[in-house]
Amino acid sequence: MADSIKVVLEFALLAVTSVFFLVDPFAVIPLFLAVTANSPSSERRAVARRSAMTCAIVLCSFALAGSLIFKMFGITLPAFKIAGGIILMGIGLDMLQAKQSGTKATAEEQQEGAEKQDASIIPLGMPMLAGPGAISTVMVLVGESHSVWQHAIIYATILLTSFLSFMILAGADGVRKYLGETGIRILMRLMGLLLVALAVQFVVNGLTDFGLLKPLATPY
Repeated sequence: MADSIKVVLEFALLAVTSVFFLVDPFAVIPLFLAVTANSPSSERRAVARRSAMTCAIVLCSFALAGSLIFKMFGITLPAFKIAGGIILMGIGLDMLQAKQSGTKATAEEQQEGAEKQDASIIPLGMPMLAGPGAISTVMVLVGESHSVWQHAIIYATILLTSFLSFMILAGADGVRKYLGETGIRILMRLMGLLLVALAVQFVVNGLTDFGLLKPLATPY
């Protein structure tokens, strides 16, 4: 019984940390504040809510359609693990330098988003929150899940991450004042370090599935 609980907790921790760190709502705060600079607090909350809902819908959709996408394009899960690991590596290295990764949105896309009348869905919801890294991670997690409880944890993680993103963006002014620019950058670097480790693990898992590396004991 204790071992079963440990396995569930380890999988839940992996899912929550990987999805939340890749969605990374803290990195979206500067663009969110720029987009809602002249908006009342009620409108800011509405924009944050629509952005978080977009994130949840996009990630859940890819989680549901992941296996179908693999079959349509003839992509194997090991190949997708390696591709996802490479994407995560780029994002993680950018975060280690406290930079916004270009895989989420380029400077031009962010500028266009800041000038849009309603940027809650694009680019805030996607690709700023639900970007390529988060999408690929969710698809890999679903592809590796063979139990109902694992799928339940992944969808619960997506909903929890979207809710936390809403709370962080809705209180963006307070978060920025409390953490400050230095605090946000330190947080980004810590998240980046964990993402780089996760990226390496994805690549190792993919190579192991292809039989190029010796399998190691896994926590679940």
